[in-house]
Amino acid sequence: MWEWRNIYRGMIMGASDVVPGVSGGTIAVVLGIYDRLIAAINGIFSREWKKHLKFLIPLGLGIGISIVLLARLIEWLFEHYPGPTKFFFLGLIIGVIPYLVHKGDVKNQFKAKHYLLLLIGAVLVASMAFFQTSEGEQMQNFTLSTYILLFFSGWIASSAMILPGISGSFILLIIGVYSTVVGGISDFRFDIIAVVGLGILFGIIVMSKIVKYFLDNYTSGTFAVIIGLVVGSVFVIFPGVPENGGMWIVSFITFLSGLLAAWLLGRVEYK
Repeated sequence: MWEWRNIYRGMIMGASDVVPGVSGGTIAVVLGIYDRLIAAINGIFSREWKKHLKFLIPLGLGIGISIVLLARLIEWLFEHYPGPTKFFFLGLIIGVIPYLVHKGDVKNQFKAKHYLLLLIGAVLVASMAFFQTSEGEQMQNFTLSTYILLFFSGWIASSAMILPGISGSFILLIIGVYSTVVGGISDFRFDIIAVVGLGILFGIIVMSKIVKYFLDNYTSGTFAVIIGLVVGSVFVIFPGVPENGGMWIVSFITFLSGLLAAWLLGRVEYK
């Protein structure tokens, strides 16, 4: 049975994948489909590939629709209202942490080594806040080396994208190709979309196998790292203290909206 409900899930994931600092993997956790997503990607090469494709195709369709339709909107929001926009995603991310703690059965399963792994994951992601993320104009002259760079950028970004807490867009920003990729999507540059898309596809397949292995064999340790990655992403996306009273109010409202969205998604997805 085709899971067409995944179209809206994919649209939420796609919107987050455009945002530097927000991980599509984190949103998959918010939606309660992270385990299934990893299993489905790995299951493409199994005898039950048809069942997994019925899960993945609607999800991929939603992600694609969202990225194409929302790339310009997300760009506009981050250009004109970066603080309130980030506070919304901040609320969304914080809102999922209690669910992760519950699903990882932290109270009963975690030992000292798991809390150490959690701390390492948090520090790893939080340290990204100190990376230089400014980049120049979009690339204009495309050569073979440019396309190779874009392919491997997509590969590395998607490897990060599959991990909760690490933003693929943020990785593109660090590499210096974020504006080129987003601009290519907005302007329907099919050469850029195809090359980066192939890199993303290969990266997701490889990383999902690694994540599945650890989820199957080191469940508590993997959850400890995932929780740490999500906690660390809070420090990356935090936009700083609002500059005036009006912005305080707007940011507080968007933050509460993010928390509410996480709670509503939890009510819908986890029952």
